[in-house]
Amino acid sequence: MRGMIEAITAALGANGLILRGGFVFPGDEDAPHGPSAAPARSLLLVVQAGAAPWPHFLRWWEQQPQQTANPLDNWSRQVIGDVAKAFGARAVSPSDKPYLPFQQWAVRAEGLKPSPLGILMHPRYGLWHAYRGALLFEDEIALPEQGAAVHLCDACVEKPCLKSCPVDAYSTEGFAYQSCLAHVRGGNGEPCRSGGCLDRNACPYGTDYRYPPDVQAFHMAAFAGL
Repeated sequence: MRGMIEAITAALGANGLILRGGFVFPGDEDAPHGPSAAPARSLLLVVQAGAAPWPHFLRWWEQQPQQTANPLDNWSRQVIGDVAKAFGARAVSPSDKPYLPFQQWAVRAEGLKPSPLGILMHPRYGLWHAYRGALLFEDEIALPEQGAAVHLCDACVEKPCLKSCPVDAYSTEGFAYQSCLAHVRGGNGEPCRSGGCLDRNACPYGTDYRYPPDVQAFHMAAFAGL
């Protein structure tokens, strides 16, 4: 089984993605189905950390029709789907409907907790990571036990992530979606459109993995429908 994990890791790594955590579903849990429609027994998470997938994605995107919708989701589905077929798994995506509980799966797999922005805080990558998909297997895969991760937000007294947005979109009350959207689309939103969320960029953790401005601009344009 260890050889299969190493092979999956290498296959994903060829496109800048990483395998990061997983778990076995308890026998009494209503798990999603695997490749043959039988309930899955094991799950492995596929993750982006930093901007490593970006050059691979751009090469793929250049070959697609100009008006391709949701290109990053489609690229992720294709890459992870190919790996799933090669290793007898079913690939699922965070954007699949009905939505699957990816955030809950990530907490189970890695013991992470949400930051004040809602993004799970990783002890190495900070806020600069994203769950691109998961592999569902109908066999039980032995995985090492995951202890609770250090939650860096607990030691962060200043909380700059709640003080940098010009419209205070994030607060202890939650995310003011409409205020954020109006600002990003408006005349004063250029710093956010070109460089990404100011609150997210203010976080002092994981800065070695911060997405470059062009990557952040891509995600902001997708968020704001620009």
